Amino acid sequence: MSEKPTNSSYPVTDFRNLTSQIVDVRSPSEFCKGHLPGAINIPLFSDIERETIGKSYKKESRVKAILNGLKVTLPKTTKLLEIIIKTTKKKGIKSLRIYCWRGGMRSSAFAWLARTIGIETFLLKGGYKSYRKWVLNQFEADLPIRLVGGKTGTGKTDLLNYINTENIHVIDLEGMANHRGSSFGSLGMDEQPTTQQFENIIAESLFNFHKNNAVEIWIEAESPNLGKCRIPNNLYIRMKKAPIIEIIKAKNERVKNLVNVYSQNSQNELKDAVVRISKRLGPQRTKEALTAIEKKEWSKACEAMLYYYDKCYEYELKKTNKVNSINLSGLSLKSSLNKILNQKLNPL
Repeated sequence: MSEKPTNSSYPVTDFRNLTSQIVDVRSPSEFCKGHLPGAINIPLFSDIERETIGKSYKKESRVKAILNGLKVTLPKTTKLLEIIIKTTKKKGIKSLRIYCWRGGMRSSAFAWLARTIGIETFLLKGGYKSYRKWVLNQFEADLPIRLVGGKTGTGKTDLLNYINTENIHVIDLEGMANHRGSSFGSLGMDEQPTTQQFENIIAESLFNFHKNNAVEIWIEAESPNLGKCRIPNNLYIRMKKAPIIEIIKAKNERVKNLVNVYSQNSQNELKDAVVRISKRLGPQRTKEALTAIEKKEWSKACEAMLYYYDKCYEYELKKTNKVNSINLSGLSLKSSLNKILNQKLNPL
């Protein structure tokens, strides 16, 4: 086996511009809390091992922590090499991008192992800590945001996902958060990312906006929280000041859209979601909704809840003056988009 020469560490922007597989060598809990999108986790230490080594660094010395780290890592060398071989061979990979928390010993040790079997390695200067600084900096810019609003069931997400014009960059916060932003928002969705990972995903999208030289960013109007994911404060402040395209749809279309989305879920899940908003829905409408769900009368169930959600939307809409209301009733996604783009919209 021949070892390739040691590679230099790359700053975040250069590291991200590379195309090889990203490997996060931090512990599983560190990875779960947040990581570079697209990274795979091959941890050098378990969570318990990391905690033990960290304590020895704080209470004893750096040298003692290094010795403890070697005691843990050396017996794992063969297994780690097997994982590296399996990962790179399966995908035909000849190089790896590697990072740990600060870009220190864990990533360097892993890179050395990879190089012993001929894999080229690129390290992230400053590690994940530097990446997080980069992420938070993405929300400092003055972003040209336009919100897409409308009452529940108007198909805002479908419209945003249909947009393919190069001048408009779409950020699908609900898709990124795996949550539609209401009591029913998690039904039928995958597990949510952590708020930190949610921020990472949004930051990558914002970077692509700048990279692609789009003119505007279109985002669905949201409350600050989508389930357990919180929209970054600086981004949310800019969203609240942005002009709104208000989509208007006939009530029967809205109900039909909601039925298509939510009738696929179990009755118990739907009932639980109704109960969560029962105080705001009121006893009569709560009873109507629960009874309709029990009977699988989906349209009635939706109608019973629309009163509450419509009131919430109307209250929020009053807080802005920059509103373009556009009636898209009966129109296809293509016709809807064309109608919006042909409107004289409020300036950003």
